[in-house]
Amino acid sequence: MSEHKQDAKRSNTVKSSRIPIGHNEDVEFSEDLADQEDWEALERSERADRRQQQRF
Repeated sequence: MSEHKQDAKRSNTVKSSRIPIGHNEDVEFSEDLADQEDWEALERSERADRRQQQRF
């Protein structure tokens, strides 16, 4: 792998590690476009949020 490609790969890794992770992310959910898996994921997310809130 060339030095340029290695630098680019390292740069992408550093950038991705700085992405904020949390429950306040702005994500649009469309009920019209949601399928069964989307609804199940929404339920799991809500349960996880409740568990996390109970820890505090």
